[in-house]
Amino acid sequence: MAYRHEIIEKNSVLLVVLSLITVAIGGLVEIVPLFTIESTIERVQGVRPYSPLELAGRNIYIREGCYLCHSQQIRPLRDEVERYGHYSLAAESMYDHPFQWGSKRTGPDLARVGGKYSNEWHVEHLKDPRAVVPESIMPPYAFLAGKPLAYADIGDHLKALRVTGVPYTDEMIKEAKADLEAQATPDADTDGVAGRYPKARMGDMDGQPGRITEMDALVAYLQMLGTLVEFDKVQPGSLRQ
Repeated sequence: MAYRHEIIEKNSVLLVVLSLITVAIGGLVEIVPLFTIESTIERVQGVRPYSPLELAGRNIYIREGCYLCHSQQIRPLRDEVERYGHYSLAAESMYDHPFQWGSKRTGPDLARVGGKYSNEWHVEHLKDPRAVVPESIMPPYAFLAGKPLAYADIGDHLKALRVTGVPYTDEMIKEAKADLEAQATPDADTDGVAGRYPKARMGDMDGQPGRITEMDALVAYLQMLGTLVEFDKVQPGSLRQ
């Protein structure tokens, strides 16, 4: 046996070929089973695609590098669950491209931040973090409140995401711009956007009802995080619809 190993180790071409065969077999063992099951992600009731306003806010969240200091992944450990809430489910990120799990927590995890604070709190925190959290080292983002949100092409964003598998319908894409405006405008007719995106927070977000700013979008995104799934109804091992 040792002699056979010596032959392989001294013949570089043979070693490479046998290594590739070994890696290929290992890869097939891991990959092939994935094609024999309906889905690698268990479906959870309540999870939906982002509304146009939430999607615009998520784009700003990524643009400003918020994921570098805030994770969106609660591990199934007692200390994390007690601090942040129910552990994260894979289905919660099924429409994220890219996902925002993160790998570092300079600030707290944001997977369950939706509804935890008021819109006013989020706006004040983003404008001057130390005004509400004295020990915060987060930089201010006050400029978001003065920057009009560019959303003329929001329908194209939805159309592009549909290519990746996000189930945006033709109606959602057609009404994207109108839905964004309705969600961010006080006293607007929100029946359409509310029907297409259940649990989306409606109304002015940044305290400036006469305009739609990047602050509106980012707050809408933050207020949605962790609010779609009713975790008291989720039982391990029975997540499929």
